[in-house]
Amino acid sequence: MVVGVHRPTQLVIDRQALRENIHAAVSRLADGCALFMVVKANGYGHGAVQVAQAAKDAGATGFCVAILDEALELRAAGFNEPILVLGVSDPADAPLMATQRISATVAAQDWLVEANEYLTLAHAAQPLRVHLGLDTGMGRIGFKTPAALQSAVAYLNDNDTLDFEGIFTHFSTADSADDRYFKQQVTTWKTLTGALDQLPRYVHVSNSATSLWHAECNANMVRFGVAGYGLNPSGTAVKLPYTLHPAMSLTSELVHVKKVAAGESVGYGATYTASQAEWVGTVPIGYADGYERRLQGFHVLVDGQPCEIIGRVCMDQLMVRLPAEYQRGTQVTLVGRDGDETISLQDVADYCGTIHYEIACGFTSRLPRCYRH
Repeated sequence: MVVGVHRPTQLVIDRQALRENIHAAVSRLADGCALFMVVKANGYGHGAVQVAQAAKDAGATGFCVAILDEALELRAAGFNEPILVLGVSDPADAPLMATQRISATVAAQDWLVEANEYLTLAHAAQPLRVHLGLDTGMGRIGFKTPAALQSAVAYLNDNDTLDFEGIFTHFSTADSADDRYFKQQVTTWKTLTGALDQLPRYVHVSNSATSLWHAECNANMVRFGVAGYGLNPSGTAVKLPYTLHPAMSLTSELVHVKKVAAGESVGYGATYTASQAEWVGTVPIGYADGYERRLQGFHVLVDGQPCEIIGRVCMDQLMVRLPAEYQRGTQVTLVGRDGDETISLQDVADYCGTIHYEIACGFTSRLPRCYRH
């Protein structure tokens, strides 16, 4: 998708906010505990390479991504730090991952066997770095029994093409005030890892939520994700132990302003009809940019004032009711602060009935990312 640089609509990313959030997390870690910044999904929509640099500046010593291509993007950008692919990769890519020093998540022994065959055929000069994923209750990927885990570790130890670098799990309710299921997962984790004679270099269970509210579980590595972007992992369910600084704003401008008469309708389906004469502004952003169609009735900020989105959000444009006539080119804030008013990603998510992760990741590449500080 083309980047819309000739349109006054952009995501503004505050690198200083990123650095402050990540540095605060690093400063809370015990000695010997590493922080790997999670930059998957284009850095949760913020820009993977730029976030990785900010994280490195703030003390992160490695990165986590979801797919191999995201890891290769970081390598191409010049990052030499450890990179862990959290999803399951194709075993055929094992030689490439080994050559690029990219660590693979492994969830089953048959994957190891197949990957080992590819590594052997390729005469890989370096072993593939492996992190074994354990399914302690997330129900997504990973080893579930001590016997299966022991067998995989034995296979790793018997093959020089494979390097047992890490072991981890993922907690599904670390961001919940109710910690009963979390404690069940901790117990399962201890049972599984307790079946091993020796643990690898990296032992990690903490995502953002775990590091914030269950720091005693941090082991020797933290996968720091959404909190690094200044967002509360729980939404509003659990209070943060310290202040986070949202790094993303979304701004545009009024490109057309007109007065409509009482009885005139606005937008597809004529779902909004003016009850009196009013000023209407058009903003060049729509659902093709990831600004959800269901945001009709929500608001933006113009001149520090909330202005309702009237009519359906179009693919490329939306309309707002203005309190007065404004000049074309007046700034519109869709996410961020304007005067005394703020619209957060959480506010947008609440209106859409979803989570702020989805909103941030949903902004498309047509929106340019502009970096400040």
